[in-house]
Amino acid sequence: MSEQCDSYTLFTATGCHWCERARQMLTTLGVTYREADIYGDEAAVLASRGVVFAFPPVLVNGLRVIAYGRFSEGRLREELGR
Repeated sequence: MSEQCDSYTLFTATGCHWCERARQMLTTLGVTYREADIYGDEAAVLASRGVVFAFPPVLVNGLRVIAYGRFSEGRLREELGR
């Protein structure tokens, strides 16, 4: 389970195989997240505030990018404190 104070959003693109892998990894790790379109308005707002969306998927917590592109399970565990 994710920590109570953390809110994670996974930005994904249609047909993105790395996005599917990221979903599976987050589920395996027990991370609660919501999903949003990397080409949608929410991503555009965050991009205007400096969040980079160059390589989907992108996992963010507020304005902090936790992981992007091909997620590393070891690094993700470290970032999430698991």
